[in-house]
Amino acid sequence: MEKNSTPNSSFAAYWTKIKPYVQDPSIPDKYQELFKQFYEGYVAALTAHGCSSETHLDLFISLARMIREQCIEPHLFQPYHQKIRSPIDYYTFGLDFIRPLVEKEKSTVQGIEHFKSLCSSLEKGENAIFLANHQIEADPQAISILLEEIDPSFGEKLIFVAGERVITDPLAVPFSKGCDLLCIYSKRYIDHPPELKRDKQLHNKRTMELMSELLSEGGKAIYVAPSGGRDRPNAEGIVEIAPFDAQSIEMFYLMAKRAGHPTHFYPLALRTYDLLPPPQTVQVELGEARIAKRGGIHLAFGERIDMEHFPGAEIPVKQERRQARASYICNLVKQAYDTFKI
Repeated sequence: MEKNSTPNSSFAAYWTKIKPYVQDPSIPDKYQELFKQFYEGYVAALTAHGCSSETHLDLFISLARMIREQCIEPHLFQPYHQKIRSPIDYYTFGLDFIRPLVEKEKSTVQGIEHFKSLCSSLEKGENAIFLANHQIEADPQAISILLEEIDPSFGEKLIFVAGERVITDPLAVPFSKGCDLLCIYSKRYIDHPPELKRDKQLHNKRTMELMSELLSEGGKAIYVAPSGGRDRPNAEGIVEIAPFDAQSIEMFYLMAKRAGHPTHFYPLALRTYDLLPPPQTVQVELGEARIAKRGGIHLAFGERIDMEHFPGAEIPVKQERRQARASYICNLVKQAYDTFKI
């Protein structure tokens, strides 16, 4: 693809090749349109930076086939889903798909000293729980890509606490299949629909039991977004870290204390928003637009958190004390986030 090719001409040239795979009666019209929009944005993002989109045509054809398969026979994720590597290597597929959107020369990883320290503790059988912000569906792939030249195996070992949407939306499922996931229903969606609330609560209980078992094995690294959702822009258009939920942090802390292996908590900050921004507002129904862009992404590991000693630890009221801890940890993430060069 020549650098002077326009995004529209590039899209038109390749859409004729991919269209037959998308316009399949098994794929609802809504998802056909969302796929087309996603592909058009992806091509525009690459061609605007002088990158070839032709080499990624096969990725979208594969994605279309995966979406069709999901629409015909939805994959049922277990409470603890382990990445599928065969006959299709979904982990590698996800990285190959997201990598072209990442400008490595503009991306950064901070806190390498903390990362190396926690990796040493993992090798000793200790656990690491990352209390992190969350910005895009592809955060797992972004983390792996950022760490490829530092520790390429770490992303493969990382377990993500994931919400319902990434395991039910046909466009997200192929990428989720390539991750190790502890699948949980977030507070934001647990009441929708109301008749399934009880079943969702039982599912969450089972997921937490499995997480306890994993921590009891030792040597596990788990990513948790205590906000329960993705960061979004404020009224001024500035992307803000969503507040952390004190109850969620307390639940993970209680599980950690029962693990039988030392379990440490770390703040983790991510800046990935511009690659695949979420909708401006939270939407209950599945089927959101994906507008792909290309740019730098950022990751920062923080120093181990003292979960017992923090500003506000002396507060006598339990709920207020827990809220003080959640705010403290969220601020640690915000401070790291604010250092990213955008």
